[in-house]
Order: sequence, then structure tokens, then C-alpha cells
Amino acid sequence: MTPSPASSGPGAPGLDIPAVTVTPGGTATTSLTVRNDSDIVEAYTLEVVGDCAAWTTVEPARVSLFPGTRETVTIRLEPPRSPEIRAGEVPLAVRVLPTERPDDVRVPETTVLVGEFHELRAELRPRRRRGWLRGRYRLAVRNEGNVPVTAGFTPGQAGEELAFAFTPARPGLEPGESAEVRLRVRTGRPVWFGAPVVWPFTLAAARIRDQDAAHPDESGDPPSLDAEFVQIPVFPKWLLALLAALLALLIAWFALVRPAVRSAAKEAANEVVNPRPAPGGDQGAEGATGGAGSGGRAGGGASPSPGAPGSGTEAGSGGTGGGGGIGGGGQQSSATIDLETANGETKKGTYKVPEKTVFGVTDIVVANFQGDEGVMTISFGDRKITTIALETFRNQDYHWVTPIKIPANETVTIDVTCAKPGTPATGRSARGCHEVMNVSGELTSTEQ
Repeated sequence: MTPSPASSGPGAPGLDIPAVTVTPGGTATTSLTVRNDSDIVEAYTLEVVGDCAAWTTVEPARVSLFPGTRETVTIRLEPPRSPEIRAGEVPLAVRVLPTERPDDVRVPETTVLVGEFHELRAELRPRRRRGWLRGRYRLAVRNEGNVPVTAGFTPGQAGEELAFAFTPARPGLEPGESAEVRLRVRTGRPVWFGAPVVWPFTLAAARIRDQDAAHPDESGDPPSLDAEFVQIPVFPKWLLALLAALLALLIAWFALVRPAVRSAAKEAANEVVNPRPAPGGDQGAEGATGGAGSGGRAGGGASPSPGAPGSGTEAGSGGTGGGGGIGGGGQQSSATIDLETANGETKKGTYKVPEKTVFGVTDIVVANFQGDEGVMTISFGDRKITTIALETFRNQDYHWVTPIKIPANETVTIDVTCAKPGTPATGRSARGCHEVMNVSGELTSTEQ
């Protein structure tokens, strides 16, 4: 111990403080001897001043001495384990204040050597990342020691499938300083199909003692961090299932549906161009005369009524071979009503039974070859036979075992209300509705 120069003066206490070494987080002690060289009884108050005052205490903090006596007090140093307590030499001073003679205050000093400690903390976020070829992570590093360090990182993996890149690769950190390091993990080749592939890896952060390598096994370095990269396939399972379903639909369309649609369209076009023959036997060379209507053609039959009006109809008759003429019994006869109606209008088409005859109707065939929408009403004279919606059929026929007899000068009538023209086989929308009805049966003369 080296005596303080202040102790050689008259009435001054003898003051001695030896140097001390302490490690943050630990405890160290030293001593100070206070000697009363005055001629009176004196009380001394001891107080630590300077950078060590926050974590240094004096026991006891007050002493009373008779003249010529001394007492040794203990100085206890307990620096916390914190980056704020830097390593190196720190001055220590104790102020000794006499109660009776405050002007004789003395401040003996010494040096405290604060030891080094190392503590590095690291946190990886997120611990799990998904991607096709690469994943990006954030590594937070903090220096909790009391000396500057350079941090280094050592990745670990069971195989060699992953490549690692750190930015920055070696950050320098002052005590208490933090840094964020960007980590990029990359695979060598993609996964095209199948289930995701999980690549686990570890990451160790350590201080670098030299410029060549990190030392992850040093005391104060954080434990290794576990993480994983999940490599997802480029084409997931649901996409493959969707592609397979679409391919199956295309094959079904070209192999089954398309030929059926084309066949149905061709049959509908053939029925329009070549309508089915009227039932009831072969047609004769001559037909019954057409009834009243508009824009039609009429064919003359046996015993026609000269000057009988006809419109929108075509009629024909053929002999049965029984009586050889109308007077001999009856002839098979048919008539066609061809009616065109403008959009939004209602129009009527008729066939008139010739004079001195009775028409026994057994069959009618109705054609809506354009697919028009609207309403059609069929009447025989004053009797309404049926009302049908055009959109419910393309071709329809009705047959009776017992003929429905229509007397002379009565009419077979169709009333059509055109709500919406359809689209014929040509593919172009029609300007108006177009319906055709063929009525056939036996035309019998009423003359004897």
C-alpha cells in the first residue's frame, strides 16, 4: 500500500487504497485505512465518487477515531454483467469528509481493472420459409459483452443441397450494439412435381478472434439455431388434377359431344329441306284445292271449287283405288300451310275445305325448324284443337284413329304469335318466325 501524500500533513488522516481487478457480474474487495493524526476526536464520512460509484460501496460508510488511532474500511465492487461496463482501467476515488474540520477533506484514488466478458445473442426470423428455389431470412445479432467484437456465422446441413449467403458477412459490433444480417438460402434445382421437400439446417453465430474463422465453441457465444427451408413444387397436385380434368373434357367433346351435335344439326337441316311425307298412303297426282290465306300456292284436286280463294297452303290428293273418284267414296288428301310471321306480330294461315266435300282429318305434322319462340293455336273450323308453345318443339305430329270431319267451306287454321325468331341451320338469326303445318286425311264428296 502506498500512503497518500495527504497523510503527512498535520491533522490529516492516513489514507491508503490498493489497486483491484474485478470482472462484471462478480465481486471484488479492497480496503482503505483511515488514520486520525489530529489532536481531537474526529468522525469521517466516506463516499465513493467517479465512474465506479454506481456499483461500489464502503463498509462502514462512517467512522469515528480518537487522536492517533486508525481504522480500515472495506470497499466492495460489484459491477453488473452489462455492456455498459466497458473493459479496461477505471479510476476509483473515495471522498473522506471530516465532520469537525470539513476543510480537511481528502480524496484518495486508485485504479480498478475491469475484466473482459463476451456474450453474443442471435435470433433468426422466420425459422421456416417456403419457396421454389430460395428463401430469405433475417438474423438479428446483438453484442451483450463489454468489448467490441466481429461476428461470424457458420451454417450447417446434412448434405450439400443448400447454399448460404450472408449480408453483411462479418458485422462489427460495439458493446450493446445490434445489427441485422440478411440470410439467403438457395437450392440447386427445382422440384417440378410431387410433395414439398423439407431441408433442415442449423446456424451458429460466434465472435471472430482473428480474420480467418469464427469460434462457435467459445464461451459467451449463443447456441446453434435450428431452421428449415421448405421447397415447394413448381406444379402442385391440384394443378395436375385440373389439367387432367380439362384434357378429359376436351377428349369427350371431340370424340362424343361434337359429332352428336353435328349429326343433330344435319338431321334438323335435312328435315327442313326434305320434310317427311304425309301419312295415309301414296299421294295422288292431283291435290285438293287450297283454302283461304295469304302468299300461298294451291293445287287443284278432283272436283275443285272454281274460284275458291287460297293462301299460305299447298294441297294434294290421291285416289284410294276404291271408287275411282270422289263420288265413289273418298280420296286420301293432304294440305300444307306455310306461314311466315314478323317479330312481335300475330298472323293466321288457313286451308279451306272445297265445296261439296267433307275432309276427315287423321294426321297433322307441325314444324318449327328455326326454333322460334311464341305461341301456335290449331283450329278445325270453330273447334280449337290445341295451343302449343313454339319453343317446346322443332317437329311434332298428331294422329287420330277416328277422323275429325270438317265440312265444306270450313277451314283448318293456325294462329302464330311470334315472340322471338330463332336461328335456322344456317347459323344466322332469322328476321321473322316461320312455321309449317301439314294436315292429311280423307276427302269425301257429298254429292250422290
